[in-house]
Amino acid sequence: MHYHDPHKKNGTITTKVVCAVCFLIFSFVWLYWFQADVLAVAQHVLSGGVTHYDRTVGAVIITLTLFLLQLGVYAVTRLSRRTHALTYLPSMLVLAILSDVDTDIDRHSSLGHWLWLAPLILLLWGGAVWLARKMFPFDRDDDTLTGLLSQRCWMNLLQMALMMLFVALVGNGNAVFHFRAHAETAALRGDVDEMLRVGRRSHETDASLTMLRAYALARKGELGDRLFEYPVAGTGDNLLPTYSHLQILPPDTIWRFLGARPAFPMSAQRYFYCLEHDSLATPAVKDYVLCAYLMDRNLDAFVAALPRYYEVNDSLPRHYREALIVYQRSRMNPQVTYREAVIDEDWKNFRQLEGQYPVASERQLKVFEHYEGSYWYYYYYARP
Repeated sequence: MHYHDPHKKNGTITTKVVCAVCFLIFSFVWLYWFQADVLAVAQHVLSGGVTHYDRTVGAVIITLTLFLLQLGVYAVTRLSRRTHALTYLPSMLVLAILSDVDTDIDRHSSLGHWLWLAPLILLLWGGAVWLARKMFPFDRDDDTLTGLLSQRCWMNLLQMALMMLFVALVGNGNAVFHFRAHAETAALRGDVDEMLRVGRRSHETDASLTMLRAYALARKGELGDRLFEYPVAGTGDNLLPTYSHLQILPPDTIWRFLGARPAFPMSAQRYFYCLEHDSLATPAVKDYVLCAYLMDRNLDAFVAALPRYYEVNDSLPRHYREALIVYQRSRMNPQVTYREAVIDEDWKNFRQLEGQYPVASERQLKVFEHYEGSYWYYYYYARP
């Protein structure tokens, strides 16, 4: 007589449920929190800007589609017991391919390596499935192999963990690319605070991310106060879409904010001059002009332009006051003189701190610890 073994059935169900829950949670979290902006860039590029990726809808649809793929694989292979997790490998492979988005996907794509790598992985997986099925008759069933804390369940969880690690390692992990993609998607929503929040504590940046942050700060009227609180890359020209790259955000978003799109490529200062000459400049242009000079470390041009836009007094934005102090201390006969007790005292402390550390590397580290975010640190220590 044949008897139905409830432990065997319950153990199999437990293993399947645990694997399914792990996959669904991992896939949704991975797509919603870690890859949403990267996938938004990929979809924008591949659709020619016709469609827009929604992080919630996208995460749900992709996760459910991959889960249906797993169900189909299980229906064919009937893998259970110790190797049930292997039925998730094709779904994990697709998830890995979706996550492997080139940083410059709009210029070229290197996904071609998947044309040979994916079939190779599937071929090896097919061999593992064949071997697992051959081992079924030797896989004993007893109480130690059933239940949530069983050896069988944990063997499947180990396989799931290895596949999750594979997806994480294959996915694009370029921090600046993620920051930039997130900032662009936030800009599309008009969320300037989110543009400034992303990557706030990171020291990694590029010229395009600097341009996006400058745009967000200018929208808030804080460009002259906070630009150098973030790591700055590029030159003054890179404040414009002509010289810095955008992948999702239309360049006209920034051109309209400044006043007009240039008819042909030109330097930032030439562009600002044309806007002002043709009375097209918006109020934001004045800070773009001054900050572009500061990024270029062109203090003479900055000082010459400053009185056109601001009265030289204690109400100046923070970075402009800091730049004036540097200018005065580095010129024999400064054209503009400026003095403020607080800034002057800070400057003395800054110079005093420098004098305490004769070794250049140690001096830079100490100055960074105390004056990170100031124009002084950018002017003297940030790499051009």
